[in-house]
Parts: sequence; C-alpha cells; structure tokens
Amino acid sequence: MARYRGPALRLYRREGRNLYLKSERSAAARRVNDRLNTPPGQHGRAPTKMSTYGVQLREKQTTKRIYGLMERQFRRYVARAVRYRGVTGHVLLQLIERRLDNVVYRAGFALTRQQARQLVGHNHVLVNGKRVNIPSYEVRVGDVISIVEKMKANKGILESVDYNKARGIKGWIELNDEDKSARFLRIPEREELDDIQIREQLIIELYSK
Repeated sequence: MARYRGPALRLYRREGRNLYLKSERSAAARRVNDRLNTPPGQHGRAPTKMSTYGVQLREKQTTKRIYGLMERQFRRYVARAVRYRGVTGHVLLQLIERRLDNVVYRAGFALTRQQARQLVGHNHVLVNGKRVNIPSYEVRVGDVISIVEKMKANKGILESVDYNKARGIKGWIELNDEDKSARFLRIPEREELDDIQIREQLIIELYSK
C-alpha cells in the first residue's frame, strides 16, 4: 500500500508542529523544534493568514500524517465515523486508534508508528496467537497483541519497551513485559488522546461541505 517515503522534517515544517514521525530519542527529533516555524523549501515562505478552509485542510493533513494514512483510507474512516453514535470527531479518532499498527506503537513495542507498521508488515506481530500482517487490522476489546518468539529478544524492541515503560503505557492497554504481549482493554476516551493535540471537529467540518 502507498505511503509517504520522503523526508519527515519537510512534513514537520509544512504543518508547523510535531507529527511524532521520529523517535524522541533521535537527534533529528531534538533538532526539529528549531525549524517548525520555517515552511518547507530552501528559503521558506512568508507566513500568510489562512482561510477557514485552509485551517481545516491543514488539520486533516496533520492527522493523516501523524497516523500514516493516505487520503482514501482516511475518507473511509470519516465515512464510518459518521454512521456511529456519538461525537463524530471523537469516534473518528477512536477508530484510527484501533488500527493494529497504532496499538503496537501504543503498547510500546515500537518508538514510532512507522516502526510499528514495519513490525506488522514483516509478520512479527500476533493477534490472539495468530499472525496478522495488515497494519489497518481493527483491534477489538480483549484482543492480545504479542511479538513472535524469534523477535522477543530483538534489541530494538527491548529498548523500545524499556523506553516506553519509563514514559508510561496508555491506560487502555495492559502490557505484559515478560512475554512481550499487550491486551487491548477498552476503547480510549477522547480526553485520553490529548498527546496528539488534534482538533478533529475541523476535519468533520471539512468533509461536511
């Protein structure tokens, strides 16, 4: 499936905020804050006042880039969210948070969502004991996500688990550090997703036009 393969810093500069595409431990992530106010390009551009549509579009693009989604995928999530009960914007984020690659990231097995997607795509992840290599697979409440046996001693995964344990695993996921597995306890509430700082209502307004 198609995905962006260009420089991450360009996307950071385009949106003017942290998109969590780089590990916070990396030198690139530590440098990025110094350049967030400079638009992409050799010389950047003078800041201009955006229209309402522009603000909505940038919020949509930011959300897509944080979660690593393409436009067609994102539209499908919006269409599904509209059909559910509840606040449409909140439902949208909850649906995306249930993606397998995102749950692997939230469980601490990867430092970024891109790394988590790679783990899933390379058949290194089990759901309820069965291999699943589809990043968009929708995790259900009670599902157990684990790392295949041969990868449990992988240096990158061990470092990621230790680093994320120190930061704290999200409350809707129960991590079993010993066997490198995690149980998806419940669907997160909107207020628990404050780390991504998305104004989802702007996205719904954009697609409602």
